[in-house]
Amino acid sequence: MEYHQQIQYIVDNGRFGDLIEFSFPVGFSHWGVYDGEGHVTHFAVADEAKSMKKFRDFLQKVVPLSGDILLGVTKIRRQPIAEVNVPKGASVMISNNRHTYRPCQKSEIKQRQDALLGKDLHYKLFSLNCEHFATFVRYGVAVCNQIPARTKNKKSKEATQTFQRLML
Repeated sequence: MEYHQQIQYIVDNGRFGDLIEFSFPVGFSHWGVYDGEGHVTHFAVADEAKSMKKFRDFLQKVVPLSGDILLGVTKIRRQPIAEVNVPKGASVMISNNRHTYRPCQKSEIKQRQDALLGKDLHYKLFSLNCEHFATFVRYGVAVCNQIPARTKNKKSKEATQTFQRLML
């Protein structure tokens, strides 16, 4: 299935709170939470100065298989799923079965998503990343299963506590 068909499948069949996985050809994924209206909430590039934008653009030319390269400060954004910057060869899917946790009630998911929307965060590949965010919103627990040599489905206390503090 072509990428644009995968997007359309999600728009037609996705439900609020579904985990959306953008799988990149280099072997890692970008994660977000579907809001049921053709949009995804996810870690995205923060508002930045022109010099940082030029540097990020340069990195994306050097590493073309990575989509948006998240460096330093990121922002939790809601954007149309079709506008999430992904590299050529990426795929996108609903991935609710990659974690062993049960989803929370929609009202809890919405509360966490809304409380974190627009927040700036320092991206940390191993301890505060997009998968931590998406799983925290859906399950109330931050988890990242794509880090090699790490226990799968293990709660990240640091990421969970960071998101909880931001919600206050």
